[in-house]
Amino acid sequence: MIGRIAAARRELLLREGYLAPPLPWRLAMVPVCGSTERLLDQRKAGWGSGPLALLAQRQRFGHGQQGRPWVSPHGGVWLSAALPWPPQGASLAMAAAVGLALQLEALGLAPTLKWPNDLLLHNCKVAGLLPRLRLRGSRIQAARVGIGLNGENPVPAGAINVGQALALSGQARRQGADAIRLAARVLLALDWAVAAAVEPERVWQEADRRLHGRGQPLLWQGETWMVAGLARDGGLELRRGAESTILRRRFAELSPQVA
Repeated sequence: MIGRIAAARRELLLREGYLAPPLPWRLAMVPVCGSTERLLDQRKAGWGSGPLALLAQRQRFGHGQQGRPWVSPHGGVWLSAALPWPPQGASLAMAAAVGLALQLEALGLAPTLKWPNDLLLHNCKVAGLLPRLRLRGSRIQAARVGIGLNGENPVPAGAINVGQALALSGQARRQGADAIRLAARVLLALDWAVAAAVEPERVWQEADRRLHGRGQPLLWQGETWMVAGLARDGGLELRRGAESTILRRRFAELSPQVA
C-alpha cells in the first residue's frame, strides 16, 4: 500500500503540477494501531532525521485536541508526520490546514477552517489536525502533526466524508475519495505547509480568508462576541462593540526524547 500511495502522489504531481517542492518522505503503514501519534513517538528514534509519515488503515484510540476521541475506521486517512520546520516559521496549525484545504479545493470542494484545528465541508467536520512542537524559548526545534481525514469511512453526526461532499457538490467521485489518493494528497498538503512555513504572512492570509464563522456570534466567558478573523499567530480575534480580544489554544509540546 505504501507503494500505491507513492505512485498516486507522483501521478497527482504530474497531472496537477507542483504547488510546492516534494519532500523526500519515508512512509510506514500499519493495518491497525491504538494511535498513530503514539506509534510515531515510539518509532521515530530508530528512523533518524528527515520527514517521516506513519499511516494506519484503522486507529482504535485516535484522539484530537484536548484528548477528544476521533473515530478512525477503514476508509479514511489516519496519519502522523514528523517534518522539518524553520525556527521561527509560520503557525504549523495554519500552514497544515491551508495545505490540506488546497488539496480539497483541487477536488472541486470548498473547505473552511474552523478554529483552532478542524476543516469543514458543507458545515460538517471532514478533517482534524493535531500539531505539536518542541520549543527552545520561542524557537521551534521539532514539529509533528497528526491528521485525520474522512474519505469513504462511516462518520458520526456532525461530520462528513470526502465521498459525501463530492456527491453533495454534484461531482463524480473521480476516485477522489479513495483513501490511497487522499493519503497522497495529505502528503502534498504537508509539502506545501513546509515550503510556505518561511512565509508567515502568506500562510496567515490564506488561512484567514478560509476562516469559518467570520462575522458570526460566539459565546465566550458568558458574553456574546463576534468572530472578526485570525490573528497572525493563529489566535482567533473576537470583537464586542469597541472591545476586542484574542483566543489562543495551546497545543501539546513534544518532549525531548521524541524530537
